[in-house]
Amino acid sequence: MNRRIFIASAAAALSAPKLLLAGSMGTIEYAPGLIKDKLAAGETVLVDYSASWCGTCKRQEQVLSELRTSNPEFDKNISFVKVDWDTYSSHEVTTSRKIPRRSTLILLQGEEELGRIVAGTDSDQIKELLELALVES
Repeated sequence: MNRRIFIASAAAALSAPKLLLAGSMGTIEYAPGLIKDKLAAGETVLVDYSASWCGTCKRQEQVLSELRTSNPEFDKNISFVKVDWDTYSSHEVTTSRKIPRRSTLILLQGEEELGRIVAGTDSDQIKELLELALVES
């Protein structure tokens, strides 16, 4: 077997569980009315405004996945909703909350915004945002 093919195959096999785990974390793709419905039901919602081509968004997603894996309380207490920036940047879900750009994370509960991170990828900062939901619940 060619050494390069072996190394590439091994690397792919080792990263596959992480990819599967990230996909199964329970993030919901946004559809109109979804966030309002979840908030009306008393849920705390983390809204992730992102784009598939955005490097900062990908890093935020990786940090969120790691934090959610390390603390199951986040998934028990927060509904995670991803809003596609390319589809919804001019939509009410974005403009009503004055979202300045993709790679924005906001934590909502009821009518209140508990916190916001714009283009931040620091694990501690994102963890602090998620922990606000645990304090409020």
